[in-house]
Amino acid sequence: MHGTETMPVGRVRDGALDLLKWLALLSMVLDHLRYVGLSLDGLYVPGRLAFPWFCLAIAANLHRVRHAPVTGQWRYLGWLLLFSVISEVPYRLFIDDADTLNVLPTLALGLLVARGWQQKALFDRVLALVAVTIAAVFSTQLMFGFFGVLLPLAMLLVFRRSLYFSVLPGLVCVAANQWQVLLNSGSLVALSGLAACLIAPLAGLVLLRHAKHVSPPAMRRWAYTLYPLHFLLLTIVRQILA
Repeated sequence: MHGTETMPVGRVRDGALDLLKWLALLSMVLDHLRYVGLSLDGLYVPGRLAFPWFCLAIAANLHRVRHAPVTGQWRYLGWLLLFSVISEVPYRLFIDDADTLNVLPTLALGLLVARGWQQKALFDRVLALVAVTIAAVFSTQLMFGFFGVLLPLAMLLVFRRSLYFSVLPGLVCVAANQWQVLLNSGSLVALSGLAACLIAPLAGLVLLRHAKHVSPPAMRRWAYTLYPLHFLLLTIVRQILA
């Protein structure tokens, strides 16, 4: 998921957006540390921030290039699809009992849906309809399912609106995270995870609007490699701890 939502759009970079991506990457790694063999269940809570923040990064990138040529957006989709394939083996090596694909196919479909709403051209609308259909038919095979595919669009719809509207992507995020299972669990970790899903879009939007002057290292195309590489590194860590 991760650290991969970088679309070259010119020389001027948005430091807040790069910071959001780094924080999403950190959240993802913390979430996956639960699988290295240590008792780290509490990391599930910060881990719920990763996916919505990557979806918000997609929305931010689409908003930035809404009037630009579409070639960069096709490259963006191409990199997501390429690393969807590359990452599947490392993902399954690390998550032994994985019952979904890695997260990048969900993000790629979500990009198509959000882009179709934004561009409004017939070709883009058809691609968005195809993506929604795939999400509906193969929801159980996609990480975060049907609602996960809709989350980038939900983020884009509220991107420049009042922060009160962040409740919409917050609810979509909750729906994408097996809310029934978490609610039925009733544990502090599960309920805190639900709360994190609900507030993640708000927190991300606040960061993008109020951290404009930060200058973290820029996430460029090399960042796509961090997704499969972190699975391989954590697999090695698990072997060492075993």
